[in-house]
Amino acid sequence: MNDDSAFVQNELQRLRASIDNLDAALVHLLAERFKCTQEVGRLKAEYNLPPADPEREKRQITRLRSLAEESRLDPVFAERFLGFIIAEVVRHHELIASNKARGTG
Repeated sequence: MNDDSAFVQNELQRLRASIDNLDAALVHLLAERFKCTQEVGRLKAEYNLPPADPEREKRQITRLRSLAEESRLDPVFAERFLGFIIAEVVRHHELIASNKARGTG
């Protein structure tokens, strides 16, 4: 292996190790976020509030797009990512409400 090839391999290994650490951090952050949203879902079910809050979702999307732009992240990607998370949260809230209605939650 020549010097350039060794350098490239070392750089790839270094960058991939950082990516792996960031991926782990993202998973842990998402887990914490979903713990909070599960509590929100239980509170909503307890007080018969709807699982989704379209007005808050719109505010969050606007806020996240702005944060993405400030961070030089594609705001369309950020919106899609948040949209995926919101859909999953709403699905959880619907399940929690359904389980409460059946007396199993």
